[in-house]
Amino acid sequence: MYEILDSRQLTENIVELKILAPWVAKKCLPGQFVIIRTSDDGERIPLTISDYDRTEKSVSIVVQVVGASSHKLAKLKKGDFIHDFVGPLGNPSEIILKFDEFKDKNMLFVAGGVDTAPVYPQVKWLFENGNKADVIVGARNKDLLILTEEMQKVANQLYICTDDGSFGFGGRVTEMINSLVKLGKKYDLCVAIGPVIMMKFVSLLTKTLSIPTIVSMNPIMVDGTGMCGACRVTVGGEVKFACVDGPEFDGHLVDFDEAMKRQTLYKTFEGRAYLKEKEGDSHHGGCGFCGGEND
Repeated sequence: MYEILDSRQLTENIVELKILAPWVAKKCLPGQFVIIRTSDDGERIPLTISDYDRTEKSVSIVVQVVGASSHKLAKLKKGDFIHDFVGPLGNPSEIILKFDEFKDKNMLFVAGGVDTAPVYPQVKWLFENGNKADVIVGARNKDLLILTEEMQKVANQLYICTDDGSFGFGGRVTEMINSLVKLGKKYDLCVAIGPVIMMKFVSLLTKTLSIPTIVSMNPIMVDGTGMCGACRVTVGGEVKFACVDGPEFDGHLVDFDEAMKRQTLYKTFEGRAYLKEKEGDSHHGGCGFCGGEND
């Protein structure tokens, strides 16, 4: 059992939980995720780590209420307990694993909505290691913005965009990128995390601007083990699974159209059956011997 040290309401439907998890806090790095179950028969929920404190032995996650399991998780308060908290899973961010290659680079992070949460620990880690990055945060409106104060403290420059113009720059993140480049900003690398459609158009733009781009495909993950087939994605013509091979990939090589089509199909029983039949052995990312392929 894992104790909740703090619960903070970020927006009407988004909650941040700080959880006492000594072993995860000791090992985790930005870009990794955990799998949570609220009870012994609960659904497995993969969530990206939004912050951690090795001294406090805590790990923070951000939960957006979209279904019954996330609603139950978001209702938990300080002093409550979570049944399972497994991690760290997935690969740490490439900019951390290969920091010597990136430490002198001009970096731009683009975050969409709730996915500001996985962007924040990466920007914070860079700040603590002497590299301040520019950050663009986009949301449909000001009420959906999260962690802006925290991001302001660690970013070189923070640019906030809202689709409806209710706060900051009125427009999409791609328009903000274009504006910055026209003003003379030069970036050696872009890291984009957000809705798949956002990452697609950011990657299309950065390709024309010759800015190498990393995207995180964590938004398409479901079970976090590679066995459900939900996060199957084609990268440079090769089949990958976000939860075991990623979640980060070269944004200029990801087949976003296929990923978005699969997301839609995966929401129905018929769609999942169709994908399993169509993709055969490549539908799952596991070993093929543990029985998951029969699910």
